Amino acid sequence: MLATAGTLPPPAQDAAWAYETKQDGQRAVFYLPGDGTLALRSRSGEDITPAYPELRPLADALPPGLAAVLDGEIVMTDERGRSDFARLQPRMGLAASPERARRLAARAPVHAVLFDVLHLRGRLLTGLPWSERRQELEALALAGPTWSTPAALVGHGAQALRATEEHGLEGLLCKRIASRYAPGARSRDWIKIRNMRTADVVVCGWLPGAGRLTGLPGSVLMGQFEASGGGLRYVGAVGTGWSERERAELARLLHASEAAVHPFVQAPPVAAAARWVVPRLVGEVRYATRTGGGLLRQPSWLRLRPDLSPEESSAYLD
Repeated sequence: MLATAGTLPPPAQDAAWAYETKQDGQRAVFYLPGDGTLALRSRSGEDITPAYPELRPLADALPPGLAAVLDGEIVMTDERGRSDFARLQPRMGLAASPERARRLAARAPVHAVLFDVLHLRGRLLTGLPWSERRQELEALALAGPTWSTPAALVGHGAQALRATEEHGLEGLLCKRIASRYAPGARSRDWIKIRNMRTADVVVCGWLPGAGRLTGLPGSVLMGQFEASGGGLRYVGAVGTGWSERERAELARLLHASEAAVHPFVQAPPVAAAARWVVPRLVGEVRYATRTGGGLLRQPSWLRLRPDLSPEESSAYLD
């Protein structure tokens, strides 16, 4: 069952919804047949069990002979306990490399967030409302070194969303407490709200577009000053958010500001294909989260900030 992007339910319906923190990881179904084994399947149906050997002890967390099928998210967290997709990426796709997966698991284990139960004690539960499935899930008391059941708050959606924003979390999942589980469907009974943030960035270069974008920027390379007083640090590339007119105007400004060398403290990985500019333009972008390495995830261009010079902007990286 997949969530639909949306907004908070109307206040009058708030008590009919439950709220969970949105995780940023790999969705998986956990098959626990009750014989001490565990099988993991991704959304596509791929067997990803060998990629996450540290989750195998989950099979021993249930009483012997108790079979269950659970829905959840495999995540890796940062120093503050927030799910960080960039940290998880090296682990994804390792189903065919179990030895490498074991080495990485020993160094930095993943965590399974188990938020639904689909089958239990030989009984299919997808026809039950979320509230009853949640009771069954909580009764399993799944809390271990690499797995847990997330908190769910019934009502108080606005406060829950505000808390995710204040703590820099990915967002919020809203689940109608009377909803049945609809396998494979993207349902409005589950609503996902992603917290989007904005940042001022210094335009440091660009990657030429192709096809109809020949001669125009396909994406702009962004920089932010280090808060410690250092130089510009590369924080990613943004290639969406412009109208045709805005892209053409930006191209004119970029061509007028061409430079021979990059302005970053350290050359970014896209340096070989990039064209550089004097770092004097400031733009505002919207983004989802920041990776552990400081890159902006899912950035989208909002506007130029001609009222700000790089030195006057808030374009500083902590």
